[in-house]
Amino acid sequence: MTTATVFIVDDDAGIRSSLTLLMETDNLQSACFPSADEFLAACGPNMDGCLILDVRMPGMSGPQLQDELALRHIHLPIIFLTGFADIPTTVGAMRKGAVDFMTKPVNGAVLLEHVHNALETNRLQKQAGAARSLFEARLLKLTRREREVLVLALSGMPNKTISKELAISLRTAEGHRTRIYLKLGVDSLIELAQQATSAGMPLSDIASLPQP
Repeated sequence: MTTATVFIVDDDAGIRSSLTLLMETDNLQSACFPSADEFLAACGPNMDGCLILDVRMPGMSGPQLQDELALRHIHLPIIFLTGFADIPTTVGAMRKGAVDFMTKPVNGAVLLEHVHNALETNRLQKQAGAARSLFEARLLKLTRREREVLVLALSGMPNKTISKELAISLRTAEGHRTRIYLKLGVDSLIELAQQATSAGMPLSDIASLPQP
């Protein structure tokens, strides 16, 4: 599924039906599942949207599904909606990244506001992921030595210090830096640093990318 969808996982058929109708009133696409296992069977890492999730269900619980999604690297924003809220469960879910924890019965307008916020969160996450993937693809064009020069340059080292650190000539360090700019499509270190920041790519991640 590539269209942004409000996924609803709840073992109560009445809740699923009422939430589906609520989403339809706001022209939102939804998909319902009566159990965590059925949702897992249908979901994948490229799903767009958000998840409205019950806490207590037969079989796998809502918090257990949250853990399983994290293990599968499926990062849908989760809104927990339950009639059995308690502080430890609420705190645990929020610490693990849930965007909201709401109790039944819930005001429809309030829930829709939270759903729209979750969908926007998902859109921004996808956007950031795409920027990171593009930046990583460009970084993989660099040689091992160019990657070393890049990490040192982004840490604030001038070419002269980089040449001493890597035991290479100043001209060689300058040449590496020029080729880095060409391969990454930037005109300055500032522009390069801005791209790294936009991609959410810290120096440690750049240094740990697979070497060519």
